[in-house]
Amino acid sequence: MIDKDLRGQRVLIVEDDQRLAGLTQEYLQRNGFHVHVEGDGAQAVRRVLQEQPDLVVLDVMLPGVDGLTVCRELRAHHFNQPILMLTARSDDMDQVLGLEMGADDYVAKPVQPRVLLARVRALLRRVDGGEEEQVQRLEFGDLVIDNGARSVSLAGDLVDFTSAEYDLLWLLASHAGTILSREDIFASLRGIEYDGQDRSIDVRISRIRPKIGDDPDNPRRIKTVRSKGYLFVREST
Repeated sequence: MIDKDLRGQRVLIVEDDQRLAGLTQEYLQRNGFHVHVEGDGAQAVRRVLQEQPDLVVLDVMLPGVDGLTVCRELRAHHFNQPILMLTARSDDMDQVLGLEMGADDYVAKPVQPRVLLARVRALLRRVDGGEEEQVQRLEFGDLVIDNGARSVSLAGDLVDFTSAEYDLLWLLASHAGTILSREDIFASLRGIEYDGQDRSIDVRISRIRPKIGDDPDNPRRIKTVRSKGYLFVREST
C-alpha cells in the first residue's frame, strides 16, 4: 500500500550492483517514491548535494569511493537528510563505522524489499514530524531544542545534527528526568525490538554529547545509567 503522506518523496540509491539497484528502484517506485540510481561512489557526493534527495540509500562497497567516505563527506557538507546504509550481513564493524560517519540507520544485505521499505518510511516519517508534538521547544540553560524547526542551538549558535541524532536528542530531552532503556529507545525510534547487541544508540550518544557541550568522559546532560539506559538531566550541573 502506498503511503499517501510520503508519496513523491525523492530517494537516491547509491549502489553499483545494477540488478539490485534496478529491482530496489522499481520496488520503491511502486510504493510511491521518486527514485534515481547512482552507481559510482566518486560521483555520489556531487550528485546528492546537487539534487538534495529526501533520503539516500547508500551501499558500503562502492567502486571509486566507498560508502563510508561518501557518508562522511556528505555530513561534512551539511547534508542532514536521512542516510540509510547497506552493510554486509556479518560485518558489525561496517555498521558501527557507518553510524560514526553519520548514517541514520542500516540494513544488512541481502536486503528484503519490505524491510528496506519499512526503514525508508520510518526515517522519512521522523523527518516529516510524525505525530504532532504538544511541546515544540525545550530549553536547558544555553541549550535550545526547537522541534518545529528541528534545530539545536548551543549558546546561541546553531549546531549541525543528522536526522537520527536529532530524533534521539529530542526523545531523551522530552523525557528529561526519566531513564530511557535501550529497549524504549529502539521501540520509539526504529519500531523494532532491541536485540541486546546493536550498538547504534551508544554510537549516536557519543556523537551527540560533544555537540551539546557535554564532556564525553564526565557527561552532565546525558548520563549513562548502568544496566538501565540513558538519562537526560533536567538541569545540568
